[in-house]
Amino acid sequence: MAKKKKDDDSDEKPKGGLLKIILGAVLLLAAGAGGAYGAFAAGLFGNEASANEPDMPKLVRKGAEDPYAFSTGDEKDQVSVVHGEGGSEHRTAYYAFEDTFTSNLFNSPALIQTDIAVSTQYDGRVLQWVNQHELAIRSALLTELAATPEDDIFSAQGKQALAERLARAVNTVLEEQEGFGGVEAVHFRGLLVQ
Repeated sequence: MAKKKKDDDSDEKPKGGLLKIILGAVLLLAAGAGGAYGAFAAGLFGNEASANEPDMPKLVRKGAEDPYAFSTGDEKDQVSVVHGEGGSEHRTAYYAFEDTFTSNLFNSPALIQTDIAVSTQYDGRVLQWVNQHELAIRSALLTELAATPEDDIFSAQGKQALAERLARAVNTVLEEQEGFGGVEAVHFRGLLVQ
């Protein structure tokens, strides 16, 4: 009996069928993973991490109520504030230190005497913390004033640089004590060098 010769072309399986199935499965997995990530990022599920985040001060929009409003005790004589439509979208709150700061200046026989206030656009917790830690903040501010050369006080740029250094000093104390700074600026209510 003669054996039949197999025809190579007739028994060949279609090429790429398995490759198409694998590629389709990978694409479906990628699309599913992308959809799951999108839903997670949108907060539709699995957002327990944000529930465990610390409750830090938030910016307060103009006209919005501050849930942690800082009270100075003078509310009986206050009128309600009407904010303008321009400028910053957040309201600015101020805290004025009652006592004057007096310090020597760096390498100088001159003294500086100043009244200082701080401002924030965050909720009232920042001003509550400034009030609570006023002693430590006063110490940090006096240290910065004593490190200031006399020549720096007589120029607008020097005063601006001093105000920025003082704001950093306040925020350093608040970050050490409360874990959050939030003071945007220091303002001079009065300034005298003698």
